[in-house]
Amino acid sequence: MAAGPGSGPVFAAWERFVRGEDQVPGVRPVVAISWHRCREQYRVDPHLPAAPVAVAAGDHTLEHDAVFAELGFRAASVAHEMGNLGGVVTVTDATGRILGEWGDQATLARATEANLAPWFCWSECAAGTNGMGTALEAHGPVLIRGAEHWCQAFHNWVSAGIAVRDVVTGDPIAVLNVSCWRRQLPASAGGRLANVVAKTQRTLKRRARDSGAELVAAFTQARARAHEPLAAVDTAGKVVIADDSASVLMGVPASTPAVDSTLRWNPRLPELIGAARYASKQAAQDPGWVGSTQIFTHLADEPTSISIRPVFSSGHLIGNLVSFGATDGAQLPPAHQPAPARQPRRLVATRANRMVLLRLAEVSFAESDGNDVWLCTGQGRLRAATPSLDKLDDELADAGFLRVHRRYVVNLSRIREIERGPKGGLLLVMEDGPNEMVPVSRRNAPAVRRALDI
Repeated sequence: MAAGPGSGPVFAAWERFVRGEDQVPGVRPVVAISWHRCREQYRVDPHLPAAPVAVAAGDHTLEHDAVFAELGFRAASVAHEMGNLGGVVTVTDATGRILGEWGDQATLARATEANLAPWFCWSECAAGTNGMGTALEAHGPVLIRGAEHWCQAFHNWVSAGIAVRDVVTGDPIAVLNVSCWRRQLPASAGGRLANVVAKTQRTLKRRARDSGAELVAAFTQARARAHEPLAAVDTAGKVVIADDSASVLMGVPASTPAVDSTLRWNPRLPELIGAARYASKQAAQDPGWVGSTQIFTHLADEPTSISIRPVFSSGHLIGNLVSFGATDGAQLPPAHQPAPARQPRRLVATRANRMVLLRLAEVSFAESDGNDVWLCTGQGRLRAATPSLDKLDDELADAGFLRVHRRYVVNLSRIREIERGPKGGLLLVMEDGPNEMVPVSRRNAPAVRRALDI
């Protein structure tokens, strides 16, 4: 049986944190970081009585629909085992909306009291810390027990979730979750979920590799007759391959697709990404559609015209060919500027089993190292709670931080000196001392000069 929801050190820490305290010793870092998001970023009411109704469904690709179908099929088989143990299995989409639920009938009836049922939303921003919502935020399996849930109404539950993620972008597609009421999950539950998700990820990786190879083939064929700079991007706007001229405009490697075609490059051009997504919607209605617009590129002070031509494989859209300097096709409507995201007041890091809250001014730079992001601070190197450097870059883009290298984001106010590096690059000497030097890639050097007005 799980510990009572109104007792124990975790519940006592939850009470203190809800009242506004920051230090929660004895609480696992993944939970403490989630609580911080719920309180500071999402402002979720910890006394919410049940999960809210999901908003209208977002756009799902055919590939995502295939993932939902496969997970539903596999979840039904897991549910047979879990049903005998009093558990329920759910599948959600990337918004946390429950799509299907299976398991023990008595527990399913109990679950309806908390709206643990289809068409209700269990993302962290809607329902606080829980197995489904926190799995969407974190990489790897997530177990949330009793009072670790942000909302007190869910303290009787134990849940474990793991997300299926796009193998190219890393963005979540769906979550497979299992929940029990007032009892521990069986030790085998986590392994069963991870095995199901691993099989689904292998299918996604195979499809991404195939579509990447076909985009390279389409690029090669078009390049033979093209006169303008040319690139091939996937439906998310990530670059699969670009010629020498287009690579300079996009700030990505030239004409060298990765050995593993599931790996792509992020051009960091929001207008291009928006145009690629718009093209995907238009091509779904009219496969012969071709469009054009203007975007700002790297190293240019004036907008550049681009033409976008969708690429299909077996009737399925796999990406777009982008020609720079061309004006073929229908004009795209003016892009709507999204509302500026609320910048974080503090960054969250972890040290051992403790959560560390940092003011932005305390962070000199962030460095990506494999699957981890490290923050260089006055307190030393701390592991960032943010799961990727791309996401951290997005969060800090308007807060005085700049991406200067594929592995580094720097606090511009903490740069003390600039040295010339090899092959046209730069080296940034940070305030932390002469030993703290951050390389600037050649392609990012002009952006650094502009940001520092040098």
